[in-house]
Amino acid sequence: MPSVSKAQQTAMQIAEHAPGKLYSRNRGLLKMSHSQLHDFSVGSEKGKPDRKGKLYGAR
Repeated sequence: MPSVSKAQQTAMQIAEHAPGKLYSRNRGLLKMSHSQLHDFSVGSEKGKPDRKGKLYGAR
């Protein structure tokens, strides 16, 4: 299953290759298996939004 946004893909890549550099709020990613992290971190970033969800400041 590929990532939904560029931010999610970047977090998965960090968790896969350099887990010591993760922010504390993302430490839950370390519970995922290596193959799951790899599935989320591969693929092109072309056409993906920077972040998932509503735009900041939109009401």
